[in-house]
This record gives sequence, structure tokens and C-alpha cells, in this order.
Amino acid sequence: MSAAVRKLAFALAALALLLLLAFAFSPALVEGALNRVGQHPPYAAQPWARELMRDAVDLHADPLLWGRDLLQRSTRGQVDVPRLQEAGAALQVFGAVTQSPLGMNVARNEAAAPDVITALAFISRWPRPTWSSRRARALFEALRLREMEQRSGGALVPVRSRAELQALLAQRARGSQAVGALLALEGSQALEGDLASVDLLYDAGFRMMAPTHFTDTEISGSAHGVSHGGLSALGRDWLRQLEERKIIVDLAHASPQTVDDVLASATRPVVVSHTGVKATCDSPRNLADAQLAALKKNGALIGIGYFRWAVCGDDAFAIARALRHAAGVVGVDHLALGSDFDGAVKTPFDVTGLPLLAEALRAERFTDAEIRAIASQNALRFLLLQLP
Repeated sequence: MSAAVRKLAFALAALALLLLLAFAFSPALVEGALNRVGQHPPYAAQPWARELMRDAVDLHADPLLWGRDLLQRSTRGQVDVPRLQEAGAALQVFGAVTQSPLGMNVARNEAAAPDVITALAFISRWPRPTWSSRRARALFEALRLREMEQRSGGALVPVRSRAELQALLAQRARGSQAVGALLALEGSQALEGDLASVDLLYDAGFRMMAPTHFTDTEISGSAHGVSHGGLSALGRDWLRQLEERKIIVDLAHASPQTVDDVLASATRPVVVSHTGVKATCDSPRNLADAQLAALKKNGALIGIGYFRWAVCGDDAFAIARALRHAAGVVGVDHLALGSDFDGAVKTPFDVTGLPLLAEALRAERFTDAEIRAIASQNALRFLLLQLP
């Protein structure tokens, strides 16, 4: 038996085992095991901390994967609309994941590894096209979000343009608890190698896109992939198309070479939606000081994550330490929040625990004005400038 045949046989056997396990456990149980919190609500916090986190913006969360009705408060996961409203949040960026390798890890993942999203789509009874098409998965997740927006009675509103964001902020200034929803593509796997899909996904509401996720793609190398390469020729065309359409480029999972290549060519500011810094957590996915300095020069917005791979800790103080170091390199104005809630990660708290982070930031000697900037104002200013 050739090595290629053995590899294929192993992949098929692994996928069969994954499907068998998936049938044994409902998607709800799978999510309950993956999306955990270190401390369960309710959270004791000072009134000033709650006030500083009002209008919070989070650059990345993945609840669209799990089949929950996000209009209903859940005891599972880390974020939904009622909990966003309790936190006083203004806007949530919802990621759409379309491929994730079995045995996903922060160091090295094969693009040909069995895909867990295939199994998730199957056991969650997603439409049949999603069982084999990554593009269909992205469109289905966008459709789910749109359907929840339409049923929400104005509690969850789409943000696809500067005008829609301005309308949301005006509405909230009049006392509304409406939460904005911005749709992001986590990894270009959904393009399936065809840049014609960019327009299709734009029309479906996507306004932020990443070149890669946990594996290398036709667009670029991943920080967790095999090649650690940069932008391909197709990737350079992809970057030009996104900039023409004012789709925001997200470098959260990009390889260092991809970060360098994008920053060398980009004519618009980028985001790194959920990441950490190597100075406080030396993880392959985190940013070195030289990268932080280059991102500052680009005008980028950097969202610090809440999970162990990002901050090497399990509490709000670890997040605050990462933000303190990043602020020393790029300044407060380039920093934001990027939780990765419901991204198959454990976080210190769910979204209603944001005031705990305000307290930790004050302990790191951030001023109240700086805490507000990190929690909301920087991201809102960035989006008002960069959305179409």
C-alpha cells in the first residue's frame, strides 16, 4: 500500500470515527464540552466597571456554529443576544467557520486532515449542500444570522455599512438596547479557490474576511499550517478585491510571512480580530513586537483574545497584561477586544462578565478613558472609517 493510499485510509477511518462519536453526542453536548467558562455568572462587579463596558464591541465570536437560537438566553456557550444586552454591548462580530481540522492544535495542522465542520454540519442537520461545500456552509451561517435578525424585533440589527452603524449608534443614544451584528469569514476556505465567491459572500453580508484559519489555503499560509508561507499570487488578487469592495482584512490566524506580505501591499488598515502578544504569551498565533509596530504603521486595529492560547492565563488579569504590553508598543488607540467566545475555547467569563475585565484593566493602571477606548470607542471609530 502506497503512502498516499495509507494516508487516505487513515483520513477516512478518522472521519468515520468522528461521525460515530458525533452521533453518540448531540451538538449541544459537544458545545457544552468545548465552550466553557472558568467562572459562571452572575458576576460581582462595581457599577463603574459596568458603565465603562457599556457599548462594548467584540471583534470575534463563533456562536453561529452551534445551532443555538441566539435570541434565547442559554446556559451553554459564552454569548447570545440577551447576554449581550445585559452587558450593554453595542456590536458583536460573528465569525463563520467552514473548515477545521481534526486534532486542531496551535502549532501544525494539515489541510488534508479530516474536517470536523463536515461532521458538525451533518449531525446538526444543516442543508445537504453544506455537507460537502465550504462555500455553502458560509452562506448557511449568514442565512441563520439574517433569519435571527429578522425575528429579533429590532434587538439584533445588521451592520453592513457605515450608514447602518451610524443608525445603530443613534438608536442606542436614544436608549435602545439593540445590538449590531457584523458578519466575518474566518478563513478563505469558503472561497474554494474561486475569487468570484468574494462577490457572492459580500452580497450575503460578509464585511470582514481572513485569508486563512487553522490550515494553509490557496490564499496564504496559516500560523498553524505546514508551509508558513505568505500570500500566493491568488492571495494578492484576493487582497486587491477585498480592498476595492471595502471588505476588512483580518490577519488573526495568518502566518508571520502572510502578515508581512499583507502589510507590504495593503492600502487600507487591517484588523487582527482575536490574538495575543508574544511578550506575555509565546504562542505561534501571537504577535511579536515588530509585528505590532508594523500594524501600528498600517493603522490596524488589534483585538486581544480571552483564551489561553492568546494570553497564557485563565482570568481577566491575563487579558489585561496582554493589553498593557500591546499599549506600550502601539498605543491605546490601536487596541480592542476580540474574545473568541464560542470558538471551542475556555474563557474566564461569558459576555456578562466584561466588567471583570474593566477592573483588571484599572489594576493595570489604564485610565477610565483608555478602558472605554479599548472596550468600544477604538473599534467604533475604525468601523465608521472602514465600512463601505
